[in-house]
Amino acid sequence: MSTPILEIRNISKSFGPVKALTGIDFALAEGEIHALCGENGAGKSTLMNIIAGVLQPDEGDIRIAGDKVVVASPAAAQKLGIALVHQEIALCPDATVAENIYMSAINGRRAPLMNFNRLHADAQKVMDLLAPIPVRTKVADLSISNQQLVEIAKALTLDCRVLILDEPTAALTEPEAQRLFGIVRGLKARGISVVYISHRMAEIFSLCDRVTVFRDGRYVATDDIAAVTPDDVVRKMVGREITQLYPDKLQGTPGTSLLSVRRLSDGSRCDDVSFELRAGEILGIGGLIGSGRSEIAQALCGLRAARSGDVTIGGAPVRVSSYSDAVKAGLVYLSEDRKGSGVFLDMSIAANVSALDLAKLTGASGLLDRRAENAQAQDLTKRLGVRMAGVGAAVSTLSGGNQQKVAIAKQLSVDPKVMIMDEPTRGIDVGAKAEIHRLLRDLSRRGVGIIVISSEMPELIGLCDRVLVVREGRIAGELASDELSEEAIIMLASGVQPTAHINQQAHNVA
Repeated sequence: MSTPILEIRNISKSFGPVKALTGIDFALAEGEIHALCGENGAGKSTLMNIIAGVLQPDEGDIRIAGDKVVVASPAAAQKLGIALVHQEIALCPDATVAENIYMSAINGRRAPLMNFNRLHADAQKVMDLLAPIPVRTKVADLSISNQQLVEIAKALTLDCRVLILDEPTAALTEPEAQRLFGIVRGLKARGISVVYISHRMAEIFSLCDRVTVFRDGRYVATDDIAAVTPDDVVRKMVGREITQLYPDKLQGTPGTSLLSVRRLSDGSRCDDVSFELRAGEILGIGGLIGSGRSEIAQALCGLRAARSGDVTIGGAPVRVSSYSDAVKAGLVYLSEDRKGSGVFLDMSIAANVSALDLAKLTGASGLLDRRAENAQAQDLTKRLGVRMAGVGAAVSTLSGGNQQKVAIAKQLSVDPKVMIMDEPTRGIDVGAKAEIHRLLRDLSRRGVGIIVISSEMPELIGLCDRVLVVREGRIAGELASDELSEEAIIMLASGVQPTAHINQQAHNVA
């Protein structure tokens, strides 16, 4: 290989006693798309933050086109031609899309007045490459997927030689992701180099030229994509075989009704929704992003106002006007926005686990019993296999998969009858996914009702016993386990009924 556009030599980084990176080497060729893989906590994002000037290494060198450089800040990285699109949204919610896209240019301008017509026109040209999002819209009014597209559009305006994409499709629909892939390939054709971080093997093997694997903060291997298989990459990531990503499904007939929903409507995003969840099964909810999947769950749990509908839990009718009503009735909801709504990042693990019901941990004095809180957290985190320094550690110190387990522990702290999990494995690595899938199946076998909302069709097909497909706020159809296939789900989601041929094909695959 000729002189790399970006070369990392012997980079190490520690956070107190924890070694995040040890002697890392990495090289990015000019005009290549290079995948970077590893479990959560492997050091991928730490290295990218060092390259982008967010963090400083303890030792080691960074070279750009053969020249040793010091990346002292994100601004210095931009001047060197390095742009980073973070996995977590880092936009100003009260500013418009256009203002966010050109934030760095606005901050660096010298003219006393802003030409907003020019700003909006330029921003709309960039935004239209990804999606027709009006650039005068406030970012706070956008969905998570559209905010992610704004982040990517912002990076495209920078005159970069190296573009780092950290889980760029985690919140995108399939059409949005495909449009992004086309743009990335176009950047490669112009000689721009891309570091592509993703847990989705299908994306890596269709888009990337080479793949580098990290494990436990150390470099493992770099291979040409054509020379390895997805199984090879996974084995290098986890250092072991993952024999079964999805646990065995329900055998036999499901039990009694745990949850019955009849004619649920909120007047806007969900309409005339009826379904039933039975003991022992995992019920999936699929559909395109924006179809109303999450809104159905939120209306059911009192997070959105429902205009009509009847809900029965364990055979008893319940009235849910607020989320606290839902929790008291034994119904809990885990948001798709883990960082925004699932956990409190700056609070301790123990405080997160107890957050849904402080009353049961409060003594006669009215003060919280910290010993009881810690004991509860230790019990639940041990059951879920959370890897942590202790229950007093902040949730922000955990990997994505362990943060998700803490969010699940919080739901379990109230002994729920039904758990609704919205995108339960978004943005976490393959090993943690397998652990969460096994956890959900174990909970269903213990009698907890499990509903999984997911944009990942392999997850719906591999994990769920039945899948309801939502379109425009309504249940478009139901697929039994032997009818599940990506084609059947897509056809229902897009308004085309699955044919007998498709159902037979799904049966044959199963």
